[in-house]
Amino acid sequence: MQWEKVSDISLITSLIVLAVFAGLGLYQWITRKSLKKVDHPLLAMIVPLVLMVAVYIIFGRFIILATRPNGSGESSFPSTHTMVVTTIFFMVMIALPRYVHSKALRIILDFVMLMLISLTAAGRVFSNMHHLTDVLGALGFSIVFTGIYYLISKEDTEDE
Repeated sequence: MQWEKVSDISLITSLIVLAVFAGLGLYQWITRKSLKKVDHPLLAMIVPLVLMVAVYIIFGRFIILATRPNGSGESSFPSTHTMVVTTIFFMVMIALPRYVHSKALRIILDFVMLMLISLTAAGRVFSNMHHLTDVLGALGFSIVFTGIYYLISKEDTEDE
């Protein structure tokens, strides 16, 4: 199995899922003729995404804690693939009940997303692109970002 390709597929899948949610937000903005009328969980996704970009820039350009084990010399902490996939899928898991009313379908989707997160994390280590600490750091950042997302979007999701 080519682990790097597996983690790339997971990353692309998460970005497609994010694009669907962004498209839904854009559709609501256009049809409702106001940004204030876009579902709060969709708008709230912007905050963790901005934080993720900030972490990427800080640890990719200014604070180099580790380099890739494959000898490329590139910054490896945190694993961007893992951080992006995990943050996006965790946010989607939180927002999903608003948009998918079938509990069985949500369970299936949550399982698929958790499997993709797991494959991404394992794939980054097994492909020799990251150290285990890079992946664990990315998971830690993702949990923080998702916690922030939950806190700023929970008022709206509790009403559902």
